[in-house]
Amino acid sequence: MTTYSGPARLTLVDGTRVSGMASLSTNQRGGIDGWGGTFRPDQISTDVRNAAEGLVLELPYDQIGEVSVTGVRRLLATQILMSLAGRGPAPF
Repeated sequence: MTTYSGPARLTLVDGTRVSGMASLSTNQRGGIDGWGGTFRPDQISTDVRNAAEGLVLELPYDQIGEVSVTGVRRLLATQILMSLAGRGPAPF
């Protein structure tokens, strides 16, 4: 298993970039390679909270991967944690 934990930027469908922290890992089960994890945006908005498909996650050094949001949960009054499922090769 490979992991990444650190700064990331989520690009929404409309091109809005949202900075935050990502915690990602690969999972290899039954010959199926995949990756996913969580993203905690620095600031939340309705657009961020409603994001679902067609998103791009950018890691340092121009590492980019397509993601979908599989869930959102509130951490504190001003923070949310987004669960992500990656598509294609892992960017880390």
